[in-house]
Amino acid sequence: MDPTLLRSYFATVYEFPTENGIVRASLDGELVKDVSTLPEILRRDFALLTAYNPRSMLLPRRVNESRHQVLRDLLVFGGYRVEHCIGYDEDPDGVWREPAWLVHGISREESIHIGRTFRQNTIVYCTGARPELIVTDATCDDIGRTFQGNWRVRQ
Repeated sequence: MDPTLLRSYFATVYEFPTENGIVRASLDGELVKDVSTLPEILRRDFALLTAYNPRSMLLPRRVNESRHQVLRDLLVFGGYRVEHCIGYDEDPDGVWREPAWLVHGISREESIHIGRTFRQNTIVYCTGARPELIVTDATCDDIGRTFQGNWRVRQ
C-alpha cells in the first residue's frame, strides 16, 4: 500500500456518537496499556464501513449518498445496529469528510466482504479496543492485509 495513503488513513479523525456527546479518535496513537482509560465506545467490537468514493474515485454527492444508503439498508436488514459516523482530515485546510457507518457486532470476515463489495480500499475493524486497518481492495495490497493501529483520543 502506498505509504502516503496509509499515513492519511491512520491520521483520519473519526467522530463517534455516544450518550455523552461526540468522541473523536484516530488510529495513530501509542499503545494503550490500560484500555479502561479509553472511552467506552472505543472498547467495543465494531467496524467502520462506507460506500463513498469506491477505490478513491470521487463520485457525485448524490451517487455517494445513494450507495451509502444501500449499504445502511443491507446492514440493517442483516440485523446489525448501525450508527452514523464521520471521518475527516485533521488538517485545518482539509476539506475531505466522508460519512461511515459504525456497525456493532459484525464479524471481521463479513466486514472485509462488505468492503470488497463496495470497492473500498480499506475498512476499520476494532476488537479488544485495538483498531485495525484492513485492506479490502487487491489493487492496494493483499486482501485481508492488516495494519494494526492504536486509538488516539482527540479533543
